[in-house]
Amino acid sequence: QVQLVESGGGLVQPGGSLRLSCAASVSISTINVMGWYRQAPGKQRELVAVISSGGTTNYADSVKGRFTISRDNAKNTVYLQMNSLKPEDTAVYYCKAKRLLLGSLYDYWGPGTQVTVSS
Repeated sequence: QVQLVESGGGLVQPGGSLRLSCAASVSISTINVMGWYRQAPGKQRELVAVISSGGTTNYADSVKGRFTISRDNAKNTVYLQMNSLKPEDTAVYYCKAKRLLLGSLYDYWGPGTQVTVSS
């Protein structure tokens, strides 16, 4: 079982920055992929950014060049640095871990953290 807890959300003005953190209850070196997803009101949850255990990253086109995902294995934490925030970035942001265990893939989700971009 993997427990994830997000933090760092809040209210920010357009053009501002926030850094989200996702702390895992296990060593993230044992987790194959960790990622950030978001869900805006009335919309489906969508991928924002993912990072593999080897450090390979992938981003949604809408955040490329503005958001950066990183991981600190010593702290069992994954970060999402968000710069040049736009009102359309407003959403609940969720951390997800995908773990291969005994031949099966398991997904784990955090409870989410609210990000609101507004003047």
